[in-house]
Amino acid sequence: MQLPKLEDLRPVEGKRALVRCDFNVPLAGDVITDDLRIRLPVETLVWLLHEGAERLTVCSHLGRPKGRPDARYSMAPVRRRLYELLEDQGADTRRVDLLENLRFDAREEGNDPSFVRSLVAGHDLYVDDAFGAAHRAHASIVGPPAFLPSAAGRVLAREVEALDRLLYRPERPFVAVVGGAKLSDKLGVVEALLSRVDTLLVGGGMCFTFLAARGHSTGDSLLESDYVGTCRSLFATAEAQGKRILVPVDILALSPEGEPGEGESGDIGYEGADIPPGWLGLDIGHKTARLFADEIATAGSVFWNGPMGLFEDSRFTAGTRALARAVATTDAFTVVGGGDTASALKRFGLDNRVDHLSTGGGASLEYIEKGDLPGLSALRECAARHDLLVG
Repeated sequence: MQLPKLEDLRPVEGKRALVRCDFNVPLAGDVITDDLRIRLPVETLVWLLHEGAERLTVCSHLGRPKGRPDARYSMAPVRRRLYELLEDQGADTRRVDLLENLRFDAREEGNDPSFVRSLVAGHDLYVDDAFGAAHRAHASIVGPPAFLPSAAGRVLAREVEALDRLLYRPERPFVAVVGGAKLSDKLGVVEALLSRVDTLLVGGGMCFTFLAARGHSTGDSLLESDYVGTCRSLFATAEAQGKRILVPVDILALSPEGEPGEGESGDIGYEGADIPPGWLGLDIGHKTARLFADEIATAGSVFWNGPMGLFEDSRFTAGTRALARAVATTDAFTVVGGGDTASALKRFGLDNRVDHLSTGGGASLEYIEKGDLPGLSALRECAARHDLLVG
């Protein structure tokens, strides 16, 4: 069943709405360093106000305060910025309340029914616009739809639409790029992607486990030896299904003396050269970057999650930068997972050059792996009970 949308809640005039947003923004003291997660839901809030909602109660978590008040995670900076953005849109902020950090109360993460009842009290409608938290079965996410007519806000709806286009209606070839440190953290996602894509490109720390599965030495690079057999199975599955898993053919490595070196590790693709003992692989090499970029250039759909190396270190930025440029310049439909991948795109000034930049890295990966999220399921169940969907 499709998600209920804002229009399905009409008429909104005179009603009081509880709106769950994801304002989990990065802070330096009390200064917001990236306000994207505050800016995006403003569209939803303005729509509700323009439709005549009497009052909006907005709520969110911020950081990890461990179930008790913590001044470091106060919503005060978010409140100031939210009201500025609403005023810029001509909205009446007197009709908008922002609750204090939901996670100041341990009942939020515990999905306590008493906390749910306190949230929904006095409200007529519920809107979930917190995709970044939709994979959490927390009180403010899965609780309100059991009591109030509920719908997805604009942010949540766009996230699901973009991922559904990739998963169910991809333009071919469908190329996925996965990186990051550990295969064990993303195995379910890798398996789910392999069942849908035409080509899987593997970089980051996890690539060394795949390389080991091909019989290569990986020096002192990150290696999950317990997953080497799993990688062999993934290669076999891909071959049986007529798909490809591409791994690095060269690596930028750090020498035992601490100096970066390329070429010392040689080509580590099918030519058989290995990373020497003592060397630490920290980025894909230039040949691999070109190989991956060529695949992306001819793709119809691209999903990217995870950097290609230790991009925070300027010596090991080239691989991730090359991938970012390839994704930003391809004609394919492009979706980039949140977290470190989004940070990399922003660092290179390319975050506005992709079709969809997810606000929830963990949520997007879980959606790809499992096909649903607790927050989405709660909205669908609510729609069925209230016969909300209008088409």
